[in-house]
Amino acid sequence: MTQPHGKKVWLIADCYYPGTSQGAKSHDAACVLNTGDQDAHLTLTLYFEDRERVQFLSSCPAQRTHHIRLDKLSQGGISVPTDVPYALLIESSCPVIVQYSRLDTSLGGMALMTTMAYPSE
Repeated sequence: MTQPHGKKVWLIADCYYPGTSQGAKSHDAACVLNTGDQDAHLTLTLYFEDRERVQFLSSCPAQRTHHIRLDKLSQGGISVPTDVPYALLIESSCPVIVQYSRLDTSLGGMALMTTMAYPSE
């Protein structure tokens, strides 16, 4: 049995999906690492300043990584809006590690930002 590492709840307070790109496509992503023996079933909840929250479902297989491109999420006709700040809550059925990255090419060059998400109990 492989030791699962991480937490079941992760938060990212500063997310943003740029709506314009020059060259490579601007996007943000949550990278999930699952070191355990069980698949991780994930609920991603997006919180906004001026609208209701939205939720998406995803998963990360056991002993694998899953790079969730937030610009590619779509469920029931709802997708992540561009040019709107939001916060992200990721809840997992088993312990995982979460890292957030943003690639912004809106000004012609590439700006990459990455941070570890905040783990919670």
